[in-house]
Amino acid sequence: MTAQTDTPGSVTAVYKVSGMSCGHCEGSVSGEISEIAGVSSVKAVASTGEVTVVSAEPLDEEAVRAAVDEAGFEYAGKA
Repeated sequence: MTAQTDTPGSVTAVYKVSGMSCGHCEGSVSGEISEIAGVSSVKAVASTGEVTVVSAEPLDEEAVRAAVDEAGFEYAGKA
């Protein structure tokens, strides 16, 4: 996936996460990713396994992986 610029100074990226099955799962993943420096918005969707993240600059993929791991789910790469 190519990062898209939504507004000046922001980047949107979509990541795949395995194992989310409900709203609580979405909240756990969103909460952990939102703690990464520069993140302004996170929307996780359990039914698709996709997490859309808006940040000030492209995120380090290892930071995203660590956040997803901390939430108890499996990072599956960029969508």
